[in-house]
Amino acid sequence: MNPNLQPAYSTTGQSVLVRNRVLRNTYLLLALSMIPTVLGAWLGVQFNFSFFAGSPMIGFIAFMAIAFGFIYAIEKTKHSATGVAVLLGFTFFLGLMLSRLIGHVLGYSNGASLIMTAFGGTAAIFATMATIATVSKRDFSGLGKWLFVGVLVALVAMVANIFLQLPALQLALSVILIGIFSAYILYDVQQVVNGGETNYITATLSIYLDLYNIFANLLSILGIFGGDD
Repeated sequence: MNPNLQPAYSTTGQSVLVRNRVLRNTYLLLALSMIPTVLGAWLGVQFNFSFFAGSPMIGFIAFMAIAFGFIYAIEKTKHSATGVAVLLGFTFFLGLMLSRLIGHVLGYSNGASLIMTAFGGTAAIFATMATIATVSKRDFSGLGKWLFVGVLVALVAMVANIFLQLPALQLALSVILIGIFSAYILYDVQQVVNGGETNYITATLSIYLDLYNIFANLLSILGIFGGDD
């Protein structure tokens, strides 16, 4: 065996170990993040929490400010245990924000079934996309900039619909966002698999937001078409 090849093999092996560790820690933290999300949603439903009870526009601006504040704090603390705590706090906040939609769906006689269907659909999408991202030889890194543009366009449309209140536009946005964030799972998981993302807190944040948006929009569509009074 050529001794000159040993460092290359060693480096490659270490790189694979690091990637596997980041992916494992990401999935573990992702599973843990579901606990404060569920807790926040449950408390929000129990206390009839609504961030948009007054002015929807002011509520939206406040939500975005708080959300980006959390994201900034997570990025600043991502190399310490504090980053985990801030991330879990963020998922609790997003659970609260989800409570209005969940409370609305629970108003249907089959509301609990719709929520479980949305959860199952989200899990199926994640399993499919994460598997493709892990085993596929195709490079999905080029999707990033296009998906980001898609999110910005959808965000502008969401703001416009605060004033327009068009159900058809809301439905179209939900379908589009499910597609965008499903593709984002491909991108985000492959970033970890290929070593492009080496911090598991940042990776968890990205994938969590993908799942959160898929679930919320899928539940919204199910509530429109499948809700029984």
